[in-house]
Amino acid sequence: MVNNKWLVGALCSGLLAISSVAHAEGVFFVTPKDGATVSNPVHVQFGVDGMKVMPAGTMTEGTGHHHLLIDGDPLPQGQVIPATDKSLHFGKGQTETDITLPPGDHTLTLQFGDGAHRSYGPEMSQTITVHVK
Repeated sequence: MVNNKWLVGALCSGLLAISSVAHAEGVFFVTPKDGATVSNPVHVQFGVDGMKVMPAGTMTEGTGHHHLLIDGDPLPQGQVIPATDKSLHFGKGQTETDITLPPGDHTLTLQFGDGAHRSYGPEMSQTITVHVK
């Protein structure tokens, strides 16, 4: 006979594990994958869990938009993300783009920011390396 307390405990533990995975916050690259060899133009797709993508200017809690830092590091929480040729803003809520990079190795850092382009910090970023042919 199965111990019902053990079975209930095991089921609850499993549900808690699934629940914590489903609610994890973070940004990620859909494509390219870390370590990929790519050709120009490089197609980049962004994803986010636990937040909602909204256009710049939207200051609702739990929302923001993507920024792509080329050969740059994640930014501290609260720092305004600069707009340069190596710090691309996707303030219309875009989740993909095509970029042209010089041949060689590059890091791509996806940084999520709020409606005022303030970084949500390293916890809401991901950095990958790609090799451009």
